[in-house]
Amino acid sequence: MTIKMIAVDMDGTFLNDQKKYNEERFKKLFDLLQEKGIKFVVASGNQYFQLRSFFPDLYKSIAFVAENGANILIGEDHVYNAELRPEKIVQTLDVLEELAPMNLILCGKQSAYVSNTVSKELFERASFYYPKLEKVDDLYTLAKGEETIFKFALSFDEQEAVEKLTALKNSLGEGLIPVSSGHGDIDLIIPGVHKLNGLRLLGKKWGISDDEIATFGDSGNDFEMIQQIKHSFAMENGQPKIKEAATTIIGSNNTEAVLDTIQAIVEEKYT
Repeated sequence: MTIKMIAVDMDGTFLNDQKKYNEERFKKLFDLLQEKGIKFVVASGNQYFQLRSFFPDLYKSIAFVAENGANILIGEDHVYNAELRPEKIVQTLDVLEELAPMNLILCGKQSAYVSNTVSKELFERASFYYPKLEKVDDLYTLAKGEETIFKFALSFDEQEAVEKLTALKNSLGEGLIPVSSGHGDIDLIIPGVHKLNGLRLLGKKWGISDDEIATFGDSGNDFEMIQQIKHSFAMENGQPKIKEAATTIIGSNNTEAVLDTIQAIVEEKYT
């Protein structure tokens, strides 16, 4: 068995609950990955600019399947981005007016966007995940501008998230698919544009097959890359359907279970 690509989700997986990881240990592992020619990929629902901030000295050698696969870069070089049709943006905003999310973010190639009526607290929370975040007077105008919009990110009260997820599935039709990213957050993604699709695009570019990929995740937006990849690892703190879909369940994100497994792969002790 040869692993040529390692793909990690961030929140609830690679990062602990304090949004940290053992940087010194990872740097040593990353050097070993580079020596062995193993690609390291960050696969997350979050914005590219946020993801690369976790790797200030390394990001130019890392691939990012950001925005749940809607925006893919290698270092600073764009590989792929999805795009929502203007009419779909308008239709979705109409639906969301009735469901009234606590926060509503339109995710674009240059920035993310929220209404200028959003509270300071919600804006600051969103800014952590979307460092490039702008307020606009009317979100509908984004359907008419030059910006490429490829995803909606919603926040609900965590107790209502399951109910809202069901309502979204019933209301959106075929144009967008709602997926949970944990803690009351739900992303609306274009069908077929998910993390696994992003990994396969990179795999095609690099000549890496599905059987040569290892994936790590915990939430609904990791489902495809956990279910359909042979060497898949779910976190102990993961959602039940992710743990059921994975080949292996490892420790929680508050341990160094991901780094332990990467080390086993690098040292060829994983079978």
